[in-house]
Amino acid sequence: MAIKTLEVIRKRLEERPAELKKLRENGQKVVGWTGYNVPEEIIHALGFIPIRIAIGGDDRLVEVGGRYASSKNCVFIREIVGAFSENEDPFIQQTDILAFDATCLQNFRAAEVIEYYFKKDVIVLGVPRNFYWEEGKEYFGKEADEFTRLLEERAGVSLDLAKLGESVALYNDIRKTLKSIYSFQAAKDNVISWVEVFDLIQAVDLLDKKEYLALLHQTLAELQELQHNPVIEVDGNDARIFISGSLIPRGDRKLINIITSVGGRIVGDDIWTGILPHLDLDIKEISPAGVALGYLNRTPHAALPYLDLESDRRLKKLHELLAEFKAQGVIYHTLRYCDPFTFKAKETKDVLAKSAIPVLEIHTEYAGSDYEALRTRLEAFVEMIKIKAESAAEVTV
Repeated sequence: MAIKTLEVIRKRLEERPAELKKLRENGQKVVGWTGYNVPEEIIHALGFIPIRIAIGGDDRLVEVGGRYASSKNCVFIREIVGAFSENEDPFIQQTDILAFDATCLQNFRAAEVIEYYFKKDVIVLGVPRNFYWEEGKEYFGKEADEFTRLLEERAGVSLDLAKLGESVALYNDIRKTLKSIYSFQAAKDNVISWVEVFDLIQAVDLLDKKEYLALLHQTLAELQELQHNPVIEVDGNDARIFISGSLIPRGDRKLINIITSVGGRIVGDDIWTGILPHLDLDIKEISPAGVALGYLNRTPHAALPYLDLESDRRLKKLHELLAEFKAQGVIYHTLRYCDPFTFKAKETKDVLAKSAIPVLEIHTEYAGSDYEALRTRLEAFVEMIKIKAESAAEVTV
C-alpha cells in the first residue's frame, strides 16, 4: 500500500523552486550549502533559508564542469561546477549565498572555482584534519564562530541564542523522526522501501524545515498504522544489501537501479547523503561552537584521515548498522577521483572480512558506459549472497 504523504512530499518538491523565488522577492535570502560539517542550524537560526546543493548523475554537466575544474576532481564536484556554469538547476538559481565546508578538500576546490568564475558570494568553513584532537575541536569551534560572523554580516542581524536553541530543537526532532521511519524500510514485511526512505531523507535538504517535520510525523503515523511493530529479520528470499562509500546525490540513480533490477534489496546505508548525517548528533551547548562540536563528534566523514582502525568511529558505526539492519553484504562504491573513499576501500574490506561480511567494491562515474559491466558484477554478487544464505539455512535446519 502506498504511503500517501510521500506523494504530498513529491508535489511539494516540485512546487518549492517557485515558492523560493517568491520568498526571495519578499526579501528572504537563500543559503545554498554543501559538505558534511556545515552547521545548518546556525544558517536557519539567522533567518536564512538553507538549501543543500547536492546533484549528480548527469555526465554532460560533469564535462561542462571540467572546463573550469581539473578532470582529476571527482565527478560530483565537477557536476556541481557545471551546474553553476549553466545555471539551469531550479534550486541553484534561487541561491543568494553559498556555504561550503572543507571536510573534503575537493569541496573546498569547488568553492574556489565557483566564487572565481561565477562571482558568487561564498563562505568557506574550515574543518580540522585531526578532528579527534582537542586542538582540532578548538579550531573548529573558532571556525564556527567566524562562519557565524560572516553570515551575521549578510543577514544584518546578530545570532539570537534563543532562536538557535529553537533551530537545534527543530532539527533534533527531524533527526529523531527520520531514525524512527528508517527502521520500517528494513523490516521483513516492509511497507516502505529503502529507496522511498532515501528520497524522503533527501527532501529535508530542500523543503521548509517546519513543514518537512510535520510531513515526517504524518509519514510515521501512516507507517505505524500499516505496520505497527516492524520486525527486522532475514527473509530467505532477500539478498539484503548495505550501501557504503561515496555520496549518492539527487539525480544519481544508476547504482540503486541496478541493485534493485538484479534482485538485491537495499536495507541500509552509511553514505553522507543518506541516514548517516542524522545519526549520533548530540549538541550539548547552544552556541556556534557548541553546534560545531556536535557535528565534529558524530560519525566522521571518510575524507578525514584516521589511522587507528580499532578506534575508528566510522568503522564502528558501519558494524553497528550492518548488525541492526541484518545486512548480508556490502556494496562499497566510489566515484571516480573520489580519493578519500577510494583510499579507505581496502581498510573497510579488511575490517569487514574479519566478520565474514562479503564486500563488493564498485568504482564508477555518472556516464552510462559501464552500466552493463556493473550489472554483471552486481548480479553475481547478489546471487552469491542468496546462495550463501540458502546454505546457512540448510545447515540450521
